[in-house]
Amino acid sequence: VQLVESGGGSVQAGGSLRLSCAASGGGISVYHMAWFRQAPGKEREGVACNYRDGSTTYYVDSSDGRFTSARDVGKRELFLEMKNLQVEDTAMYYCAATRYGCSVEPASYEIWGKGTQVTVS
Repeated sequence: VQLVESGGGSVQAGGSLRLSCAASGGGISVYHMAWFRQAPGKEREGVACNYRDGSTTYYVDSSDGRFTSARDVGKRELFLEMKNLQVEDTAMYYCAATRYGCSVEPASYEIWGKGTQVTVS
């Protein structure tokens, strides 16, 4: 399984972006898939994880609806909708997959994409 992220870019504060993660190779349906982000000088942190049954858990505060993660199993894609972006959301965003269950710990994921950069100014 390989993961390729897209959709990053530069936006002004308050703007929106939609990230995509395309999975290739066989067997992705048995994986749980997640979004992580890493800002310069900071540790990689979990954003959200979509279980293979379609349910989602968020590792950042999503109560304001700024982040929404969804998975299209048929199209083998994972999405992250981001609204009202803030400067502190600036980071490289990564897609990751694991067979063993969602976790906020990056070390729990076996497969990683190369990331897509999000810059908010």
